[in-house]
Amino acid sequence: MFDLTPEAQFALEATRQAALLVAQIEQELVGAALTKEDRSPVTVADYAAQAVVVAALQRAFPADRMVAEEESGLLRSSQSREALQRVTQYVRRVEPEANENQVCAWIERGNASAAGRFWTLDPLDGTKGFLRGDQYAVALALIENGMVQIGVLGCPKLNLSLESQPAGEGALLIAQRNQGAWVTSLRQPRSFRRLWVSQQADIRQARLLRSFESGHTDAEQIEVFARFLGIQAAPLRLDSQAKYALLAAGKGELLLRLLSPSKPDYREKIWDQAAGSLILEEAGGRISDLGGKRLDFSQGRILTRNRGVLASNGILHEQALDALRAIGAVPHEEP
Repeated sequence: MFDLTPEAQFALEATRQAALLVAQIEQELVGAALTKEDRSPVTVADYAAQAVVVAALQRAFPADRMVAEEESGLLRSSQSREALQRVTQYVRRVEPEANENQVCAWIERGNASAAGRFWTLDPLDGTKGFLRGDQYAVALALIENGMVQIGVLGCPKLNLSLESQPAGEGALLIAQRNQGAWVTSLRQPRSFRRLWVSQQADIRQARLLRSFESGHTDAEQIEVFARFLGIQAAPLRLDSQAKYALLAAGKGELLLRLLSPSKPDYREKIWDQAAGSLILEEAGGRISDLGGKRLDFSQGRILTRNRGVLASNGILHEQALDALRAIGAVPHEEP
């Protein structure tokens, strides 16, 4: 077993509360009649989850900084009055004394500088999955001097076996550096089970984890990659950093984020990678950019020194890097 530091205990409970709240919002606001253009449940869930995590951080570690995805400026505008009221109503389920000004202040605390010791949060990772009733996650990580020290994922639609279970108890994953990756129940945390990556060494049998959302990747070149390696297994498609949970549990072997032809200059946000990357590494896996460099979390809110992402069970990583070079998927280094 492992020892939970005070920071890890905070991260587990804050992520758990936020993920349960997001799940309630999904159940109550995302209905069959919801049109694809109506993203209001995403707005409510994003802001409410960020507010409750920052409120908890303010109590537990008042001097710590938070770097999160959302800002409160739009929420304070006159046209967002109804949205702010709804966000506040949900936040009160966790913070009963919250008012609208406090909610906005908590959200705004997520706009701190990403340097030294700070937390980074994606309050709702996988918005398309959320709206579709599929996979999404709350992702929280502690970064100190450019190194992820704690990573937590709250995945309401995964079970303890890290399989899809929409009405199950959910999965809560944690990794502390050099202490392994572990999973427990999201709704009723009990004992923790250690996670290990797959030991599959035949890349032709690799299961490739892919997103439904293709906006930040190159779906066509991923197909070329799979054909080049002779990968036979059907890909597993799901949204969010829940993919890292599956990799860490041995449910897949490879994950790619190639550069989209429409967004060749895109760089990953730190909150999209920090928590999942540590969980995968602590389960025995490996993560790098497309050129094989470690992800560099010391450059602020964006991974400016990295282009794309390759995650694996570790065993297949070098073969996958070689294949990316062979098919021309590795971006040229900038001068």
